[in-house]
Amino acid sequence: MKRASLVIIGDEILSGRTEDKNLAYLAKWLGKIGISLSEARVVLDDEEAIISSVNSLRKKYDYVFTTGGIGPTHDDITTDCVAKAFGVEAKVDESALEKMKAFLDGKELTDPLLKMLHVPDGGELIYSPATKAPGYKIENVFVMAGIPKIMQGMLEGMYDYLEAGDVVKSKSHDILIGESYFAEELTEIQNQFSNVSVGSYPFSRDGVYGATIVLRSSDDKALGSCEKLVLKLISKF
Repeated sequence: MKRASLVIIGDEILSGRTEDKNLAYLAKWLGKIGISLSEARVVLDDEEAIISSVNSLRKKYDYVFTTGGIGPTHDDITTDCVAKAFGVEAKVDESALEKMKAFLDGKELTDPLLKMLHVPDGGELIYSPATKAPGYKIENVFVMAGIPKIMQGMLEGMYDYLEAGDVVKSKSHDILIGESYFAEELTEIQNQFSNVSVGSYPFSRDGVYGATIVLRSSDDKALGSCEKLVLKLISKF
């Protein structure tokens, strides 16, 4: 399975002023095409932090996605940072410029608008139906807007650039008892299936303690066999 990572960029995320909604959406979107989101980082609008994250993750994973910091204001520094990470210059993309001019239809093309049209040398544009300002990819790094609607639209332009893997399917079942009572048996089940991920997620509902056991695998046969053992375990309680 191909693996991906995400860099969420923005002071407003870490300050708590803005709640990130892109991580969950991206994880589910990638999962549907057989790509595992394996790591996520949240960093400030800080040049060193962005460059360091992009450079380390693009070597570690098949794909790197970034969200945030490609807008028109002074603190939108993602594109310049990505360009520096690759050792190239960022400049106004002519194709993006033509599309923006057509959209403005004679209205003033301001410097802030021009800033949103900068792309690192070697980058390929990715548009969202929600905006005329593009995202882009450079090698295995995909740079997207932080606004969820725009980010989601940009994803729809990425299918041709991503190599799909085996889709992971999941099964989940609740067990109405504390984890300590079944932890050892659940570990034994996990040990029998190296290609099935077995997770336990505790909850309390109306004073009743329990856990949701979640099984994930791209191997249907192994998933079914593992599920049978989990159901047998649950039936004991």
